[in-house]
Amino acid sequence: MNTSGHAAADVRDDDAGLRLAPFRGLRYVPERVGSLAAVTSPPYDVVVRPDGLLHLESADPHNIVRLILPQAITAGTRHRKAAVTLDRWLADGVLAPDPEPTLYVYEQHGDGILQRGIIGALELSTPDKGVVLPHEDVMPHVVEDRAALMRTTAANLEPLLLTYVGAEDGGVDEVIQRAVDREPLLSTTTEDGFHHRLWAVTDPAEQAAVATELADHQALIADGHHRWATYLRLREEHAAPGPWNYGLVLLIDTARYPLRVRAIHRLLNRLPVSDALAALGDAFRVRRIEQPLPVALEALTTAAAEGNAFLLAGDGAFHLLDRPDPELLTRTIRTDRPEAWRTLDATVLHSTLLDHVWHIPDAPEDIAYIHDTEAAVEQAERRGGTAVLMHPVREEVVRDLARQGVTMPRKSTSFGPKPATGLVLRSLALD
Repeated sequence: MNTSGHAAADVRDDDAGLRLAPFRGLRYVPERVGSLAAVTSPPYDVVVRPDGLLHLESADPHNIVRLILPQAITAGTRHRKAAVTLDRWLADGVLAPDPEPTLYVYEQHGDGILQRGIIGALELSTPDKGVVLPHEDVMPHVVEDRAALMRTTAANLEPLLLTYVGAEDGGVDEVIQRAVDREPLLSTTTEDGFHHRLWAVTDPAEQAAVATELADHQALIADGHHRWATYLRLREEHAAPGPWNYGLVLLIDTARYPLRVRAIHRLLNRLPVSDALAALGDAFRVRRIEQPLPVALEALTTAAAEGNAFLLAGDGAFHLLDRPDPELLTRTIRTDRPEAWRTLDATVLHSTLLDHVWHIPDAPEDIAYIHDTEAAVEQAERRGGTAVLMHPVREEVVRDLARQGVTMPRKSTSFGPKPATGLVLRSLALD
């Protein structure tokens, strides 16, 4: 197996490898909704703009956000509300199961990217098995919330994004190429300009070809660490073999369809920029940038090429932090991890700045994680807080750390494009 991409190493154990099963997907019935685009959503943790929930809920009364981010006063009420809504949509024919177990070829096209992969139900495995490799830590409260939602709805509401490196003449790509020449099950364009198409693979021979190739591969979790941890927790609760031993995923062969790696920014809700700067002392070199965001981000890119660098925003200007004090880094960063981990921007941010300089607890009320750069700046200015804008981690760093079994600080990377939520769901009651 070619290991030049995301996969960690060859899978040599006959019992170890990716096992992707077909399932009867739940899909929206086009005649029952305004449009397929109007009922889709980004993944639950990417709905970041201030009016994001309201915007999606008002797009269509059946938008998938009512399932993945139900709104109510208490957590238990929210989760029950999602389950009731799902049951009602099934009873009303808004959602309907496909007639037979299916693998789905999924295509996204836009912003100069063509991405194709396979959606299916993947057999779960813990990281020590070396089959599905995480590269980030998770936040327990998020796993708890996602587990409660999944437990109550008995459904996988959105696929995780996993990557692997396929063979040059692999059966998966042959199946994909044959599928895209056929009429798709659905085709839609979401408001971000991306075109989405979905095809059904129901031929047992084609499903077997996919299974045969994937059985020799490992995968890296590109997006969905909390949902993968949720899958594993719920599998433990349902010890007997069955549908809880599988989880909904999208598998992308990055040898053919490379992903983009973006940063995830931090919003420090209770720390004004003035206080953040005052606390720095000589910890970093600080330069004020009185220029628009694109210029400030270019300065961040230049500084990041030489070492750790961050861009603070929230007071109407930008402040570039770089050249950290080496002695401070030595005192504040643990030494029992590889050099590649100790020099990560996310490591320096959390270990040195957040823990030691600013004394900010990693709690939801203190730190928000935001994918969109403009949204991070806007929310910092609106709340009087500080946005810490990050530079993306290089893809090979992520891969190499995952190979060593070393997880990065939570929310260190954002791989994309991410699959649209709402195109196909998995009900555990149907498996």
